[in-house]
Amino acid sequence: MSKMSELSAELDELRKCGETLISISETLREMFSTAVEEKDAIEPKKEKATTKIPPEPEKKSISLTDVRAVLAEKSRNGYTADVKALLLKFGANKLSDINPADFKALLAEAEVFGNA
Repeated sequence: MSKMSELSAELDELRKCGETLISISETLREMFSTAVEEKDAIEPKKEKATTKIPPEPEKKSISLTDVRAVLAEKSRNGYTADVKALLLKFGANKLSDINPADFKALLAEAEVFGNA
């Protein structure tokens, strides 16, 4: 068999595979659209509210681990003295002594290191 004959046979097989995939996808589409239509017929549609209030974004609390990771990165980047001074500014010798309510402010000040 010549190279062209082999290529032609492979292309014919590939076309058959493609047609089979199309047939399968059409069957699946019909099955799922029928299932959705049946579900809509069973469940009465609920009236949608005319004014929709978007949910408020969740306020992510900042953990000790989050703060420790940021401060460790700043320290590795050469800002160890600045990190220590920041801890002292918040009235602590070590990070675990800082009030968790102050974590957000602490991180805000730490982000300035290296960005000035």
